Amino acid sequence: MRLFVYGYGFAGRTLARRLTAKGWQVSATYRDEAAIARMTAEGVDPVPALDKEAVAARLAQTQAILVTAPPGPEGCPALQVLVPALATASAFPDWIGYLSTTGVYGDRRGGWAFEDSRLAAQSPEGARRVGAERDWLEVGRGMGLTVTIHRLPGIYGPGRSAFERLREGRARRITTPGQVFSRIHVEDLAAGLEASIAKPRAGGVYNLCDDEPAPNSVVIAHAARLIGLPVPPEEPLDLDALSPPARRFYAETKRVSNARAKAELGWRPAYPTYREGLAAILAADQTR
Repeated sequence: MRLFVYGYGFAGRTLARRLTAKGWQVSATYRDEAAIARMTAEGVDPVPALDKEAVAARLAQTQAILVTAPPGPEGCPALQVLVPALATASAFPDWIGYLSTTGVYGDRRGGWAFEDSRLAAQSPEGARRVGAERDWLEVGRGMGLTVTIHRLPGIYGPGRSAFERLREGRARRITTPGQVFSRIHVEDLAAGLEASIAKPRAGGVYNLCDDEPAPNSVVIAHAARLIGLPVPPEEPLDLDALSPPARRFYAETKRVSNARAKAELGWRPAYPTYREGLAAILAADQTR
């Protein structure tokens, strides 16, 4: 079995590691040649992201394709490479997964967002994700391919969590009444994708997130106590004082439901809340 990853970042690397341990072969794209040595050392076949012939050669033998690259003003960059490559290779993978964002739901004022909720993205980045989802689903219908969409909140995991922000003095506890966010541990994300690969459904759309939306200030405070650092003081929300990415983050509040992924895929997060996720990261750090 072979997995092809377009955009070998945090999520793609975690899924690749999970599947190679089970005997899969993995090819993945790169844009910076400095990544070649690292990818090769991880047992991943590196492929130039814009080389359609090289991509087509791998797709002829591929059962699953994961697309993680974010869309730009011109749309999803992977579409422009993968669609002609699939046609050239006469490839018909069992599963194509596109990683989107729960930002497509926009602000729900703390209410729940489900996969069939109205899409109301409030940022250019969120609107581009809505367009990329639509484009991929249309490609799936037009080419008879099994395309699935996976909407993700903030992803955290080893090397990318509240611990790093606290140790580097970057953590802020910005608060506003009633504001909560969903999140997902990267291993739970990879497990959800593996479950979708095992149960492919054309046009399937899934929220992959944990079970307990929580204020970011609460997560930061919990992480600080775990590693014995001072809890940063609370700061009132001031959108004008934030960077554009942070402003977009704090301008929305919603609770994201993972019920469909549980029901259809049989998936359950190993880290159902930030507490289990942070504890696991800390335990792994202490055993190194």
